[in-house]
Amino acid sequence: MLYDNYELRYLPLFHDELMERALYIAQIKNSPDTANALVDDVQKAIEERVKLNPEGYESIPSNRDTDVMYYRIYVKNYIVYYVVLEEDGHKIMEVRRFVHNLENRDEKV
Repeated sequence: MLYDNYELRYLPLFHDELMERALYIAQIKNSPDTANALVDDVQKAIEERVKLNPEGYESIPSNRDTDVMYYRIYVKNYIVYYVVLEEDGHKIMEVRRFVHNLENRDEKV
């Protein structure tokens, strides 16, 4: 999906993590409305960030790839991790991880 200055791309791992947590909330916690609201809120937060300047926020270094800086979006009790890449002269906001804020989160990136 292309926005003004950035292409938006998602890794399958992000989708897997988001769906795993949404299914847990819907089925185990028996709260499908809360699960749907979480997915909607996450999507809205990501779309707002890509429309603004995704690189205009605090970055953190990756524990795995020294050339990549990660950024965070906080949504309720969760954190969305993304990176900004440059390919063929255009920038890509690549959404990579979705973790609960109680997890050892910075080790995930």
